[in-house]
This record gives sequence, structure tokens and C-alpha cells, in this order.
Amino acid sequence: MPPPNFHEHIQVDTSDEDSIYDADSAADSSLSFASSVRDYYYENGRRYHAYRYGQYPIPNDQEEQDRLEITHHVFKLITGGDLYRAPLASQQPRPKRILDIGTGTGTWALDVAEDFPEAEIIGTDLSPIQPNFSPPNCSFIIDDAESDWTFPKDEKFDYIHARSMGGGIGDWERLMRQAYNHLRPGGWVEFQEFEACVRSDDGTDERAPMLLDLGRRLDEASKKFGKRVGIASSLAGWVRNAGFTNVTEDVYKCPVGSWPKSPRLKELGRVSKIAVIESIEPYSLALFTRVLGWTYEQAQDYVDKCRRETLNSSCHIYVFYYFVYAQRPLSEQS
Repeated sequence: MPPPNFHEHIQVDTSDEDSIYDADSAADSSLSFASSVRDYYYENGRRYHAYRYGQYPIPNDQEEQDRLEITHHVFKLITGGDLYRAPLASQQPRPKRILDIGTGTGTWALDVAEDFPEAEIIGTDLSPIQPNFSPPNCSFIIDDAESDWTFPKDEKFDYIHARSMGGGIGDWERLMRQAYNHLRPGGWVEFQEFEACVRSDDGTDERAPMLLDLGRRLDEASKKFGKRVGIASSLAGWVRNAGFTNVTEDVYKCPVGSWPKSPRLKELGRVSKIAVIESIEPYSLALFTRVLGWTYEQAQDYVDKCRRETLNSSCHIYVFYYFVYAQRPLSEQS
């Protein structure tokens, strides 16, 4: 069943074909960290992080960094340019310390640093793929979100953000507790995720059997791996169980392809289609070869078929994007 508060039915435009979207490439840069962090591991033609190797099945190479930049653009198109849904802009006093867990290329943290020049922004990630140069109020550190965070227990933030962590976290309830403990009373947490499957309102998703199968196989393999990909619909419940209040779950339909009539949704769909095409290999390659026992050739053939199917403009498919945000109760003592 679809979630309760999703956007309206998307009207189909039958007069337009998809066009190629040229996305800006992410900067090929990194921070200066210990040699063990930079000792990357190569597998099936992709580069993976060496720090805590094997715990995260998604690559960190330039191709993946480019994909993350496209995904960042999709999230902003969905929200009309907003970087967050939590009521930070109206919050008084304005946030002074912001934490971005799993920052990736650091683009979200850098954008937030511009929006809140008076705040300290810290981004954490397993891989040092962030820019060498950043604003004085923005910094990046290597840290494993699944371990005890590097920050002292009494170090608090006004806002904690995490995006697209599905498939990289084994114990979400522990992550929620850590976020709760590192928020000051009244502070906000926000999780932004997309579903790892496609849907349609008119049954045309049945014309994309490979993509439907991909969603099922990713769920199967990631559960066996111990870090499920398809967790978006569970976030609100985990947040509530951790003790947060004012829990809000905003769900958006993101079309895949330029089939909607709405010009805004048509542009969103064009970019989203590229994001989906570029996500199939990094999300499936390691899981299918390491967990399901496929050969590289089998996995690559499967990826190619899924990509070709995504180009079928007669499939009026979309993906649900979730924005879940909540507040640590004000009544608690820091």
C-alpha cells in the first residue's frame, strides 16, 4: 500500500520523449587522512573504501561520486530547492551546530554551510571523497556511523541530517539512539531516503519486469547482507521508538522519465531517470556477486537489461522519496 501523505496522481504526457540530461560531475578531490583510509579496494571494475572494508557494499569511485551529485539534484528538485524539511529557517535561535552523517561528496553539507554561515557544519563518512577546500564553517571527518561516533557523549548538535543510508546501516535503532543522544533538547533530526523499487498508478510498471525483479532481488540480497536497502517506509516508526516527538513523514512521488504532463515533474523525471540508470550497478554489483553468488558477467548482463528497460518511455513509473524529521523533546535536560 502507498504511504498516507504522498503527492497527487501524476498526469501522463504522451507527446514527449525523454532527452539526455547532462549532469555536472562531482569534483575529484579528497581530504588528507591516514593511509589506511586511502588504500582503496578494487572489485569488478569498481573502487570501494578500505576503511572498515566490506561493511558498505556501494563503491566510492569517481563514477559513484558523479551519481551522488545527480541524486543530490533530484532531492532538490523534489523539494523545490530546499535542502531539508525540518523547520530550521523559522527556528529561534538559528542552528549553530549541524551534523551530516554519511556526507558522501559533501555537497549537501557545503550547501547548508552557505545557508547557515553562522553555524558549524560537520560531515562524516567512511570515505575521504570530499573537497580539499571548503568554507571555514564546514569540515569533514572520517567516521563510521555504525560504531560509537567520534564525538564525546556531551557534544550536542542542533540538527542532524542523513540521506540515502539505506543499504549501509545494519542497526537503525542504534543509529537513532545515537542521533537522539547527540541532539540538544529541541534539536531536529532528519532522514531522507528513496524506496528501492518502482511503482505505477496505471499498471505500466508491469512493462518493466526487470526493474520489478531488481527491487525484489535487492531486498533479498541486502537482507542477507545484514543491511537492508528498502528501509524508507520504516524510518518514521524507528524515529518514534527512539523517543523523538513532532515526527513528520513527507512522501513524494518522483517520476522516472519525462512522461508527466507537468513541466516541473517532467524535468524532475528526466533527471530522476538518469539517477535510476546510474544507481542500478552500484547498488547491485557487490550484493549480487558477494551475497547471491553471481559471476561478474551475470551481474553485468542483468544491470544492462535493467538499464535498457528504464529507457522505455511507455512505463509511467515512479519512486517514493521519504523525508522524515522529528524533534528531541524540549523538556529534557542536556
